[in-house]
Amino acid sequence: MKKTVCMILSVLMMLGTVSCSAVKQKESEQKEFRPALDTSVSCNIKIAGGYDNFEALETEFERFNAYYPNVKLVYTKVDDYNNTIGTVLNGNDAPDIYVNYSWMYGREQYKASIDHAENLADPALGLDLNCLRGNVILKTGDGTLPMVPVFSNTYGMLVNQSLFEKEGLEVPTNYQEMVKVCNAFREKGYKNPMMGFTRKETTSLFTLAIYPFFFETVANDAEAVNKLNSFDASAGEYIRPSLEKITQFMNDGCVDLEACSEIENNYDAVILRFFEGDVPMMLCSGDTVSGTKKRESRSEEFIANPFKYTFTPVPITDDGAVFVDMANLQFSVNKDSKNLDMANEFMRFLITQTELNEMAKNKGLMSPTKDLSFNSMYAAFGEVPESRILSPEVIGVTDDAVLQLRQACYCVGTGQMTIDEAIASYGKFEQ
Repeated sequence: MKKTVCMILSVLMMLGTVSCSAVKQKESEQKEFRPALDTSVSCNIKIAGGYDNFEALETEFERFNAYYPNVKLVYTKVDDYNNTIGTVLNGNDAPDIYVNYSWMYGREQYKASIDHAENLADPALGLDLNCLRGNVILKTGDGTLPMVPVFSNTYGMLVNQSLFEKEGLEVPTNYQEMVKVCNAFREKGYKNPMMGFTRKETTSLFTLAIYPFFFETVANDAEAVNKLNSFDASAGEYIRPSLEKITQFMNDGCVDLEACSEIENNYDAVILRFFEGDVPMMLCSGDTVSGTKKRESRSEEFIANPFKYTFTPVPITDDGAVFVDMANLQFSVNKDSKNLDMANEFMRFLITQTELNEMAKNKGLMSPTKDLSFNSMYAAFGEVPESRILSPEVIGVTDDAVLQLRQACYCVGTGQMTIDEAIASYGKFEQ
């Protein structure tokens, strides 16, 4: 009897496995791109942006051509993109698809960039918007969607995993651990356990370190956000916790400002300094991370002694790391395009988990999709609890307000101002 029951259970389990496999296979088939237009159609699709080159997008062109071999897709760089895209869109040679940015929305000088954009939230277009993280999708008052993210960005630190393994240390997950790790590296002879760019306030290490902390302090305070955005006379007090944290960060000896001042810029120089191999943690943005792969071959130190590295959140708070989730680059479709159907078809092809992840990995940037596990460089951000993922877009803090915070933190971090002086200057820093 027992033998019969076991046999029945085995058969049921096998059937269950087959059933699950069939479901997974069906789901896979449903997600596979299937052409919706005549695949023999011939046309040109022009895409405009500000990048000097866009090899990752060109790879997507090749993948799209497997379905539409007679469609020629061309990427064109537009000089002084932010200031000229409106004029380009109003011209006779306007692109079919173009780069857009969330910060352009609602600003009069970029009105043309928004007005020319098709509503990509229209269900009839068939874009798989569900594959995207909600934080990086532009929030509009009327529910329309003039742009969709193709890359995302965040702030964090490049981590020399090989150094941590060599010295038997763990990558820190909260502020106290970070201070202890910095001290431990110093005791082992590492002069600069944590570095970053400090010559200018733009994306300085102070900005990179404090953003996650700042957004956490105002995330659930609508009044604070409104006052910060309007440069209210009392708004400076809302950045006091951030300024105090930066002061603590510097006083705890995490960073040697003099050593960091030797780094000439927050991109090429940051990467090459990190590749020298003696820096356990280097503060930077996802934009900087995107340039690491190409520069491995430019670093004599890295060539001689290659090491494993990843990008992780900065654990600036006592409760753990915060993932500041932002859109990096977004695409819009020109609603006046002469090849509108094919432009939309390319967007339907591109806005899927498979293609966006592929393009992000090729470009070296973070994908805007819900799955970050596919890329070991950014996988740590995918492990941050949802409750600790914050978006400036969702919180509502404007770029102008963030710029005031950025300059205040820079002045306090470098000793140019006291905390009270920086608070009193909120809203008065040069824009």
